Amino acid sequence: MSQRINAFAMGNKAVNALHTMGHHVEHSSIDNSFLELLYFRVSQINGCAFCLDMHSKQLRSKGETEQRIYLVSTWRECTFYSEREKAGLLWAESLTTLDGKEVSDEIYSEVSQHFSETEMVDLTMAVIAINSYNRVNIAFGAEVGTYQVPEKN
Repeated sequence: MSQRINAFAMGNKAVNALHTMGHHVEHSSIDNSFLELLYFRVSQINGCAFCLDMHSKQLRSKGETEQRIYLVSTWRECTFYSEREKAGLLWAESLTTLDGKEVSDEIYSEVSQHFSETEMVDLTMAVIAINSYNRVNIAFGAEVGTYQVPEKN
């Protein structure tokens, strides 16, 4: 799909609010490398090609292994994701695929064993942010393959 609108270049208040939320999560106590993996997984579920391209490049730049990137959709079956990562991915998938139902008490209980209350809120905001970015890109199109990882200062 060709780009219909570059919503991120528009700089409107709604997009700026999304950036602000993402910035907050980026500076939370949740590991940034894990957040990239979570963003990648949610983008797989939503089918956002731009975000998959972006976050795969970000993951590689942070030293993530190809194995963990390729197999994240099957994280339940893999031993090389930590219990905390698995809990976070469970939370992300549960919030992304709500389909008109609530997140079960069992899922909440499992995830809250690995994340503090503050981290649960931050994790939830991270899932909301990536779902929002996915939807903006899917609605308005994005130039897939053009993302470049910013150079480190």
